[in-house]
Amino acid sequence: MLRLCGFHLSNYHNKVRLALLEKGVAFEEDASCKPSQKDEWLARSVMGKVPILEADGGSLAESQVICEYLEDAYPQVPLYPKDPMAKARVRELITVIELHLELMARRLYGGAFFGGGTSEDTKQEVERDLAKGVRAFSKLVRFDPYIAGKELTLADCAAFVSLPLVTMATKVTYGKDALEGIAALRPYLKMLGERPHFAKVNADRKVASEAAAAAAAAAKKAG
Repeated sequence: MLRLCGFHLSNYHNKVRLALLEKGVAFEEDASCKPSQKDEWLARSVMGKVPILEADGGSLAESQVICEYLEDAYPQVPLYPKDPMAKARVRELITVIELHLELMARRLYGGAFFGGGTSEDTKQEVERDLAKGVRAFSKLVRFDPYIAGKELTLADCAAFVSLPLVTMATKVTYGKDALEGIAALRPYLKMLGERPHFAKVNADRKVASEAAAAAAAAAKKAG
């Protein structure tokens, strides 16, 4: 039995979880795992990150690596097209979403979500780099009805868990959504959210978010 370890606030954990659910692969989940540099966790995850997937042959880290493994090991319900170019296009979309949109916006999270600060230089750098990512994303997306065409792919899993974070962080930081110019994006994400597995993952994320906010408020009050 596969075992997925991570936590429900992690977009990368949720990406893997969506892939497992949509592929119909049986798995156990430990949603209490957090990133750590302790030796016992590094023995399971070489960079100390989450998620990790534990299988009979060992454990894997990095969400994209895990999803590629799942595609090879459980091909019955594919999340990639068969055509090599179409498959590469899906990977290209995932790269743009994760490296050129979410990773750029992540530099804003401390100030946007956790009460920290973001320097003006960082805000300007992120705004500039995000504009490049948005431009690239706009050229690649199809919304037909899914992001890469007529079939659900792993790019949809990546988009659903990461793009709302870009929206929230840029709204808080700049007073506007960096993705607002992509008119079809909001109805597309709404459509995905109506799929049962996507709805379940999103509901669990909201519960985890509320619990984290309550714990933070209690800690602040106690302090």
